[in-house]
Amino acid sequence: MKRRNFIKGAALAGAAATVTTAAAFPTPALSQGRIEWRMVTTWPKNFPGLGVGAERLARRINDMSGGRLNVRVFAAGELVPALQALDAVIQGSAEMSHGAAYYWQGKSRGLSFFTGVPYGMTSRELAAWVRFMGGQQIWDEIYDKFGVKGFLSGDTGTQAGGWFRKELTGVADIKGLKFRTPGLGGQTWEKLGATVVNLAAGEIFQALQSGALDAAEFVGPYNDLALGFHQIAKNYYFPSFIEPGLATEAVVNKSKFAALPKDLQAIVENACQAEYDHTASDFYANDPVALKTLVEKHGVKALQFPEEILKAGGVAAKEVITAVRNSDDALTKKTAESFIAALEVLRTRTRGTDSPFLVAREKYFQL
Repeated sequence: MKRRNFIKGAALAGAAATVTTAAAFPTPALSQGRIEWRMVTTWPKNFPGLGVGAERLARRINDMSGGRLNVRVFAAGELVPALQALDAVIQGSAEMSHGAAYYWQGKSRGLSFFTGVPYGMTSRELAAWVRFMGGQQIWDEIYDKFGVKGFLSGDTGTQAGGWFRKELTGVADIKGLKFRTPGLGGQTWEKLGATVVNLAAGEIFQALQSGALDAAEFVGPYNDLALGFHQIAKNYYFPSFIEPGLATEAVVNKSKFAALPKDLQAIVENACQAEYDHTASDFYANDPVALKTLVEKHGVKALQFPEEILKAGGVAAKEVITAVRNSDDALTKKTAESFIAALEVLRTRTRGTDSPFLVAREKYFQL
């Protein structure tokens, strides 16, 4: 997909965007047995993987409900700017949003644990924590304060580390670097010396092009090829040590969700779970294809972070997570403690089963 096909008008996602007012979209109502919902997203229209995943989630709900619950999707900027999607659901101008929980860490630092944590859980580990080890219940506690409820809705897998104008030789190269990256990972890069900002997907290319950014990370080859970052920077680093298993979220207005019949509530929940797994396969299939295109057709250099940066990143990540763990906010502290306890259990499987197999496969099995 060419960048211009979906990025046209993406500047609408910014805070300075001209936003269509909610008044232009009448409040959904029950009409002849059909309920109309609006889903606002943080993604550009037709955006591969994430934006398309939001649209597919809406179709799942529509189809599974036989049209009784019809979800209309609004890309970033079409109804509200990208980083106001959650507020739209809280305020009731939309019934549902699709984004990433760490975008809202200003409301609660605990929300960062439900997206991606530096040196934290892989996607499978995160899903295990949320679904079977108390994560969902804590997430519900956080969002209860805002009258909403969150569900896992997508999974990118381990992300790419980012695009850099210059090659990195060590930690010294990070000092003063203007870098787009969000969440607890952004705080980790700040400790390494970067100046960190968070921008919505549709704003990153222009910031790189203008020089407002020296480097940026978003997701990985599948998304990044479409966003056109390779036109500005050629040094592409792998893997991300701050987003080892990123999850997206679908958030619903709690009162509107509670008003649904039980079968429609189950459809929303199960559609989100199905899309979490479907999106994971989408990224796993398309990331290597996109990376091959970036390297062979666009002259991108796929690189690994120097060991010095990985080591310093681990130290910084521990400091960031420890600070959250020692938070004065009881619910944030509870979230961190639950995440850490689950990670210590889950990593025993990853370390003892998954990792040795992958090492053995690379060493002994080639077709």
